[in-house]
Amino acid sequence: MTEFSDPFDDVRARLLPVALKAAVFEGFTAPMMAKAAGDAGVSAAELAAAFPTGPLGLVEYWSSIADRASAAALKGEGAAGLKIREKVALGVEARIAFLRPDKEAARRAAAYLALPLNAPTGARLVWNAADAIWRAMGDSSADFNFYSKRAILVGVLTSTMARWFADDGAGEAETRSFLRARIENVMQFEKLKAKVRDSGFDAQGMWGWLAKMRYPEGR
Repeated sequence: MTEFSDPFDDVRARLLPVALKAAVFEGFTAPMMAKAAGDAGVSAAELAAAFPTGPLGLVEYWSSIADRASAAALKGEGAAGLKIREKVALGVEARIAFLRPDKEAARRAAAYLALPLNAPTGARLVWNAADAIWRAMGDSSADFNFYSKRAILVGVLTSTMARWFADDGAGEAETRSFLRARIENVMQFEKLKAKVRDSGFDAQGMWGWLAKMRYPEGR
């Protein structure tokens, strides 16, 4: 079976670094893309084929590469023997490390994704980022845990990235401290869930009882 190769991957790879530098000053706009394409030697036809959705496609492409950077860090030797919380931190920090050379462009991209028209794509991209980290950690859950793990990590990612954008301190120590505090919050919540589960408490039965209180039989 022949592996599919996208003929425009080279175009995207050539355009991305040029576009990110331009986006710092011009934002993620169609004119910025056109100018960056000219500077990168990419024709208008190649630009349209490589990024049919324009700047939004560029941000999606950049985010997908950041996902791969997180996954690569978690599959490397540095992740061997780490605890779950340490692996989560490693995955998030690997994403930040990948974005760091273009931090201002990342700020502009976050603002661009926050626009109402782009918000659904922004939500999907942060979900993909969380999913990439959990998959690289070997998560094989297929029940409610699949969604809860990713939803919780989405919160960690979103808040940590916001803290990073505002962190101009030496070594970004405040971001690292913030990340670990958020992960500790999550781990405490998971411990509470485990205690409730081990106590024999029937959450499903409780919700059924409440439903009967609200909707008595015969009504």
